[in-house]
Amino acid sequence: MPKLKTKKAAAKRFKITGTGQLKRHKSNTQHILGKKSTKRKRKLRHATLVDKTVLKSVKKKLLPYA
Repeated sequence: MPKLKTKKAAAKRFKITGTGQLKRHKSNTQHILGKKSTKRKRKLRHATLVDKTVLKSVKKKLLPYA
């Protein structure tokens, strides 16, 4: 069986934590920022973890050697 290819777009968007979870950045931070409150924009800066319900499928399909 040949080696599986990692989806490079996913590899750039996700990082694996020490416990095996996936870290991701939040969306809605690129443009149309004038109408968003300062508090909302500040909270969007911080990374978060991928939800448990999709974690397995993301790791298996997009990052096979994660």
